[in-house]
Amino acid sequence: MKAPTAPSVSLLEPYVGTEDLPLYTTTVSVTGGASGHGRSSGRVISNDGELELELRLPKELGGNGGGTNPEQLFAAGFAACFHGAMKLVALKNRVPLPADFAVHCTTTFAREAFDGLFCIKARLEISLPGITKDLALALVHETESICPYSKMADQGIASSVHLS
Repeated sequence: MKAPTAPSVSLLEPYVGTEDLPLYTTTVSVTGGASGHGRSSGRVISNDGELELELRLPKELGGNGGGTNPEQLFAAGFAACFHGAMKLVALKNRVPLPADFAVHCTTTFAREAFDGLFCIKARLEISLPGITKDLALALVHETESICPYSKMADQGIASSVHLS
């Protein structure tokens, strides 16, 4: 297996164009599994085969547990995206990050007060041991402005649903 490489700080250079410039696209499919319900027994497979797992409804929601769930996958994506974006921001600003720098994402599946339906809430905790609070806050603020998951959480996401 080839050793992983970090992306270039050049990703932070502004793009000028009239339409979004796709950099990477992937497709993940979910089928119903044993119960026929994607959330409680779904099977997840990415188009390149790199992601393949079973979904299970958490015990807290009445399921059996024993597998991952959409909230954990969202938390993993958000934390990984923010971590990578902060590494780029630190590199651009010539700030060495500590080896034990970490991003923790807590995701909550909840009932929404305004319509009684469902929502997802996320809270990020950034651990930057050895970095002054002022510098850490500056890094976090700049990272929030470029991290696609942070932008999605604040501004929404362009999405569409199609019947095939």
